[in-house]
Amino acid sequence: MERDAVIVAGFGCRAAVDITSLHDALAAAWAGKPVSALAAPADRCPLVEPLARALGVPLIAISPDRIGAADTPTRSPVSLHRRGTGSVAEAAALAAAGPDARLIVTRHISSDAMATCAIAEGPSS
Repeated sequence: MERDAVIVAGFGCRAAVDITSLHDALAAAWAGKPVSALAAPADRCPLVEPLARALGVPLIAISPDRIGAADTPTRSPVSLHRRGTGSVAEAAALAAAGPDARLIVTRHISSDAMATCAIAEGPSS
């Protein structure tokens, strides 16, 4: 990993998600260095904002077209139908980490299945 790399945790979640579920998904996905930012679909950002505030990192809103344009290794039929991508978490992480980003952790699911999290690495900005 580059010394100045940006580490972004991308999230997908259900409408009834809470901070505990989001934190659980993040913990399941990542035990490495602290993340630089969180990312989520724009319509889910109000749900992810409490975790971003608690971690003291920015939250990046990802537009629906950028979510749908991402080619992800995970292929969830539900995600494909609802959002046009195989994994919302993977798509959000990749989009937020930049054009040369790479996925370093595929989607992990919270224990209550309310949230997913994936981690991408991109060059420093």
